[in-house]
Amino acid sequence: MKPSAAAVLVLLTLASPALAAAPAYVGKALSDASRPKADTDADAIRDPADTLAFAGVKPGMTVVELFPGGGYFTRPLSDIVGPKGKVMAVENAGWKGAAAADQKMMDSLPVKNVALQVKPFGQMDLPPGGADLFWITQNYHDLKIPEYGQVDMAAFNKAVFAALKPGGTYFILDHQANPGITMAEIAKLHRVEKATVIAEVTAAGFKLAGEGKFLNRPGDDHTKVIFDKAIQGKTDQYALKFVKPRG
Repeated sequence: MKPSAAAVLVLLTLASPALAAAPAYVGKALSDASRPKADTDADAIRDPADTLAFAGVKPGMTVVELFPGGGYFTRPLSDIVGPKGKVMAVENAGWKGAAAADQKMMDSLPVKNVALQVKPFGQMDLPPGGADLFWITQNYHDLKIPEYGQVDMAAFNKAVFAALKPGGTYFILDHQANPGITMAEIAKLHRVEKATVIAEVTAAGFKLAGEGKFLNRPGDDHTKVIFDKAIQGKTDQYALKFVKPRG
């Protein structure tokens, strides 16, 4: 017999202190029985409960998600914002199979509140001042990799600023790098230094509102490529929350 959603939520809550501390709508989204097994298997290393709670996702929000990559976070984002909210997903046209995976995920969602843009790398078409939250998980560093495309980071962060409502949140989670990492090393290791992200985003007019340390892992010395089997899925990561000033 298939367990009920309520039973699944109880089991997940008992197994995960992070989920127990998250808002009820986060727990409900993560306990959705329609989530693929690959996603639920990844929860132990990705900590989606703390991630969603820290970012401040709420019902009714309009969220922009950069590079959903098949929808690991798109599914719970869609579930949380609900029928009165919206997720605007922006995918890189150059990543083979990414848009198709996104579309497959969207077709399976119980609430059809996700719109997909497939754009050249680093580009997006967003209405000014329409979003409550701009979301990037593990992809800010990709914007710095020349192989994918040349992105003017100052212009990109200004575009995010313009897309958000006053008081809106810019959420970035990425793999930590050692101080002084070069552009060539960013491309090789797929990491970016937290201090660099803070400097670039605050230069666009944002204020740093908080840091989540729930994925900090001191066992990672930041010298290995994130795909190295010794640390894959277990890298040292930081979560940063920036706010667009209201005045």
